[in-house]
Amino acid sequence: MATTTESEGEEEGKLVGNEHLLVEDDLREMGKKAVWSVSSCKPGNGVHSLRDDNLDTYWQSDGAQPHLINIQFQKKVKLQLLVLYVDFKLDESYTPSKISIRAGDGFHNLKEIKTVELVKPVGWVYISLSGTDPREAFINTFMVQLAVLSNHLNGRDTHVRQIKLYGPRPNPIPHQPFQFTSREFITYSSVR
Repeated sequence: MATTTESEGEEEGKLVGNEHLLVEDDLREMGKKAVWSVSSCKPGNGVHSLRDDNLDTYWQSDGAQPHLINIQFQKKVKLQLLVLYVDFKLDESYTPSKISIRAGDGFHNLKEIKTVELVKPVGWVYISLSGTDPREAFINTFMVQLAVLSNHLNGRDTHVRQIKLYGPRPNPIPHQPFQFTSREFITYSSVR
């Protein structure tokens, strides 16, 4: 689901962004169930700007790199996709160029699961949280940390306009191997 550069003289595997947020129906947004915190912020550009669904507002860090966004859940959750909105045209040197995604039970045991390079991204950047093993379609974790390691043009502070986390939608009928979509099938899917 990630948008990668074509062969325009840039390394393959670097993300550039997508104008529209397009997420599959079998995923649901999990960010509303989390507690969000950031390592630093300028007054008026805090963590609330990451989740307000307004692309004109942004979180702006204030301090030394790496800049951290911490997302903690009360119980272990399955996460499959992290989507962030960044805009190189508006933010220039404030735009992240290299980010690290870490996961774990808490601050004490975070492990890096992915490092991503962004190439002048404009729009939604899709980052799959699944491992290299195709059987691991998601991660099961209490906490996700996004660390901005560097910015474009060697910028010091960073702007991130929105972040969304998606996990697999649970099967409405427990222990049911099939996912029925119509109400009629769901009604007659189990014997009482």
